[in-house]
Amino acid sequence: MRTIVQPGPPRPERLLCVPSCGRPVAFDLPAGELLLDAVREAFGREGFTSGVLRFNAGTLDPLAYVMPALSPTPRHAAFYSETHRPTGGGRIVMGALTFGERDGAPFFHCHALWREADGAVHGGHILPEETIVGESLHAVGVGLSDALFAATPDPETNLPLLAPRAIGAGGEGPYHALRLCPNGDLAGALERFCAERGIRAAQLHGGVGSIIGARFTDGTAVEPFATEMAIAGGRIATGEGGDLEAEIEVGLVDLSGAVARGRLVRGDNPILMTLEVVLEAL
Repeated sequence: MRTIVQPGPPRPERLLCVPSCGRPVAFDLPAGELLLDAVREAFGREGFTSGVLRFNAGTLDPLAYVMPALSPTPRHAAFYSETHRPTGGGRIVMGALTFGERDGAPFFHCHALWREADGAVHGGHILPEETIVGESLHAVGVGLSDALFAATPDPETNLPLLAPRAIGAGGEGPYHALRLCPNGDLAGALERFCAERGIRAAQLHGGVGSIIGARFTDGTAVEPFATEMAIAGGRIATGEGGDLEAEIEVGLVDLSGAVARGRLVRGDNPILMTLEVVLEAL
């Protein structure tokens, strides 16, 4: 399986988890608001300070984003491109968002694919400080009561990354706020997590991160190693042989600007930098 050497030492825990109570949420984010403010206000009305979302309709205009890129220095295994601001913004095809905080202030991590005015589909990492909701954006996900995704320095990647931490008294609900670390297979890490806890069926909510290229079940592949990825849907269930099997559909953009969508091959899609996702035990 593919691996990428990171600039810092790997942490012993390769999957960070905070169990949480919470509940499903559905929002219509209003046109004309800064996307960060709209997400913060929507979660706040439901009593949450953190959670995850997915969306597959609506527009963002103005839209500001970056794509994956080679790092100009050895300080990072990969980095970000210059900022892109397409004229006319973009109509969302699919996307996922993790909401939490950075430096004590509301923050999100969002990857998406969208169609621009020329009809072409593009994708990337959406910048919270510049992006505005165009047409009303419908989002569904989970609000977390006892867990918070907070950006903290990560010595392994030398980047500030969102990771879950317990808040309040902690929770023992059906939700698990997770962060997966570099070079472990995405499906395999989630299957092991469930097996170790006796979870025989689970659903994934949100899902923002990066993998090292991609291998899809239809035989297609993404060769450039740096990607920005969003999970479009995912579940874990017992297969015919009795083992747990993850089925994960994603969309991503690679460092060349090419976009791809499909179901990931189990056992051959390692994490590049990180993945944040909420797993619900069914």
